[in-house]
Amino acid sequence: MPTRTRTQYRWLTLTLIVALIVINYIDRSAISFAIEPLTKAFGITKYEYGLISSAFSIGYMVFAFLAGPLVDRYGSRRVLLAGVLLWSVVTAVTPVSGSFMGLFVVRIILGAGEGPGFPAATRTVSRWMPQRERGIALAMVGGVAVSGSLLIGGPVMTQLIAGVGWRGMFWVLAGIGVLWFAIAFALLRDTPAESRRVSEEERAYIAAGQLAEERPSKDKVRWRPLLTNRNLWIIAVGYFAWGFMFWGFMYWLPGYLSDQYDLTITAVGLFSVAPWAAGVVGAIIGGVLTDRIFKRTGSPRSRLTIMGLALLGSGASLIPIFVAPSLTVSVTFISIGVGIGFVTGGIWWVASIDALPAQPGAAAGFADAAFALSGVVAPSVMGFIVTSTGSYSSGFVVMTALAVTGAAAMLLLPKRDLPRQVRPPAETGAGQPDLAAKSP
Repeated sequence: MPTRTRTQYRWLTLTLIVALIVINYIDRSAISFAIEPLTKAFGITKYEYGLISSAFSIGYMVFAFLAGPLVDRYGSRRVLLAGVLLWSVVTAVTPVSGSFMGLFVVRIILGAGEGPGFPAATRTVSRWMPQRERGIALAMVGGVAVSGSLLIGGPVMTQLIAGVGWRGMFWVLAGIGVLWFAIAFALLRDTPAESRRVSEEERAYIAAGQLAEERPSKDKVRWRPLLTNRNLWIIAVGYFAWGFMFWGFMYWLPGYLSDQYDLTITAVGLFSVAPWAAGVVGAIIGGVLTDRIFKRTGSPRSRLTIMGLALLGSGASLIPIFVAPSLTVSVTFISIGVGIGFVTGGIWWVASIDALPAQPGAAAGFADAAFALSGVVAPSVMGFIVTSTGSYSSGFVVMTALAVTGAAAMLLLPKRDLPRQVRPPAETGAGQPDLAAKSP
């Protein structure tokens, strides 16, 4: 009998998720490129702009944490479709929100819509990708897609503003989100078993590369293992530290380049490319490095070591910016710092799933909530620093200090690995897999 060809549908699923994250980040960062016309139109100060930027992360943090249980219980497809529809509508409303308070509320709702994105994305990847392919897959989702969106976002959004105006830019972005909804509604499924486009050979290949506790279930979230998991808390501390740097640059890099070096909006878009281009390279390196080291050692803790060293290097790279600032020094060392930081890009979610594999959505949501908390803190702190001192230097000092603190936690404090085995799920009396396996 002829041998059936194994389909590769999992990579199309990954492509859909990567495209979603690109749309997600372009939509949330669009406001930073419209800062000048928007603040003039609505009479908003820079301090108020910092508060508006933080408002996004308030909604994001709450729903990133709640999304984990929702994703574990109801599936990632429903959560992603509902989220993208909500944030596309809110993106369209942004340019007509009319005032500081209107923008503040709109940004909270935008964050609520985008918050479930990463927990649902990591759940999808954990269900569709075997362990041996997961590092590079999550690097694509958490690193390449994020930095890539900001890499292309600067030139795209500045050109949209020049072509259709700053309000038109938001409406175009909303339309792209609706287009993704239509495509994903037809093609995206929670698991390989639910898709008729996946061959039996590909389903078997995916299942053979998963831990028993990662296989599909819709059990309720068990809060005690989630909230008492030491490694998960360490991951949250490190992710907060990296997040402060990330959110700080995402919202304030265009303003920094414009204010500090008197650049035009077009020049800001061009100079903003370098850090996020470095981020794409760093994310790819991180994904490949993580997969190779894990294949060699089989140790989940190796991922925490990689993240700790990357945080340390990222923080140290910012020192020249506040010691001897110039346009060349700033763009060069911000790019180096962001590039090294993005080595961790997709590893946060791999590591959170390692820490609590029986509840991948909840674990990813917990880590993502820490990242979102830094998004509440960083824009407001940067806004306060710029308003009160007229300089960005103290903000870079805070970024460095947090990065070193996060690196120390990840290198020195993790719990040692516990043995884990791939085994078939045992059936409980209710016919559900037994998810009582221990996690590191």
